[in-house]
Amino acid sequence: MKNFFRKIAFGLKPEEKAPSDPLTWAQKQVETIPEFNWKGKYIFSEKEMREHWIKQRVTEETTFKKKYKNDPEGLRIAEKKLEDDSGAKFWPNNEICIRHAEAVRSDNPVLAKLWYFWTNHFTISDTQRLPSFSTGAYQREFIRANMDKTFETMAIEGTIAWPMIMHLDNKDNIGPKSISGKEDWRKKENEPATINENHARELMELHTVSPKAGYTQEDVMGLACIMTGWRPKWTKSKDQGTDIRFMSKRHEPGKKYVFGKEYKAGKKSLKIAIKDLVNHPSCREFIATKLCRYLITDNPTKEMIAPIIKAWEQSDGHLPEVHKAAIKVAFEYNDKYKKFQNPENWWLQTINMSGATYAYPIPEKKMDKFELGNLISQELREPDRLLKDIGYHPYRSKQPNGYSDLSTDWLSTELIIRRLMYAKRAFHTYKIKDQIDDTIHEKIIRTNFDNPDKILKIVSKAKSNEEKHMILFNLPEVLRA
Repeated sequence: MKNFFRKIAFGLKPEEKAPSDPLTWAQKQVETIPEFNWKGKYIFSEKEMREHWIKQRVTEETTFKKKYKNDPEGLRIAEKKLEDDSGAKFWPNNEICIRHAEAVRSDNPVLAKLWYFWTNHFTISDTQRLPSFSTGAYQREFIRANMDKTFETMAIEGTIAWPMIMHLDNKDNIGPKSISGKEDWRKKENEPATINENHARELMELHTVSPKAGYTQEDVMGLACIMTGWRPKWTKSKDQGTDIRFMSKRHEPGKKYVFGKEYKAGKKSLKIAIKDLVNHPSCREFIATKLCRYLITDNPTKEMIAPIIKAWEQSDGHLPEVHKAAIKVAFEYNDKYKKFQNPENWWLQTINMSGATYAYPIPEKKMDKFELGNLISQELREPDRLLKDIGYHPYRSKQPNGYSDLSTDWLSTELIIRRLMYAKRAFHTYKIKDQIDDTIHEKIIRTNFDNPDKILKIVSKAKSNEEKHMILFNLPEVLRA
């Protein structure tokens, strides 16, 4: 059963005692949302973080375009300095440390692993500088904070959040027949109002019902018309950084239809439409399948999916009950299926099972830029660059469908070589005394595996503790939980 602690969390620390009732231990962790374990100074709201985005965006748009119109090298230098001044390199590292501390230092690693699932489900991809300022805060405030509520609540909150509206271009979704859409200046400046279907399509395809629901292009356009007018108001001082609001002058008038249901014009229609989507049978099946694929196997069976769907139906999509059902299914199928861990979960498993030092909070003191930069490099271990190197940065997905949960997508030679390199790096996050402790790997193995002697025999052939670390954390028994 020790494998279960890696399947639904990140394994056990070298001298950690395995819970006597693993299923209860895991299920209790998803009942409530505790405060963050992170004790660093910088945990700012999405709205506060947006101010840094505004500073970067407005300066680039209003000052740099004119000042450096014919000076590309001057523009490059100015943009680099602006990045330093606005913290574009600092904030992603800080946010990842907040994120990772939940996996390796909190009492709720199971909740953390499921949080990572949902942040990938509601991906904010690498666009419009959102990863540098807003994505981490979005994942904290609109995903994790709603994990003790219904999926409907999470879907609504996530859909109309500023980062998601910006990410999927709903700011550009303006009804052609709306008041704004018919204004004379549009004709003069040749800027006709258009329906932008990006957000509506992803809301259906990726976030709720999936293509299996059989929606049509007309359904997508109907939902896109419902979503017209949900956007920030542009201002010269804040660009697109103001709060999201429903702007009726930009909303397409008239009735809309999605899956044959009629929706009236107006602000209320979006929440009603999302409620209908999340209560569609295809949505329940889609999410249940993804949970099983994330936790258990690439090819979930109907028998795995059914209990999760049942829990969804009985609780009206209450996420703690959905999560408990998924955990129980993972428990029941633990011995029959092994799941290849995605790069981020593997890294956190490597750190946690080692009991390694990682993700220190930033000291409560004022620092100049040099000190701050050095701190990011040394104390925070540069997690932003690390995650990019191993192929799984939670804020920098290239596509809105997030990262794959299929093992085949992570089995390339290059990515496996990088895991070897980072297993070596993980070894050096030990405290000094652990690096010279020749019993540390035996402790790790006996704590985390039911077949310790077999693994010890393999690892003991290594010539150094560093080499043992590289071998251990790239064995099939570790890569697959």
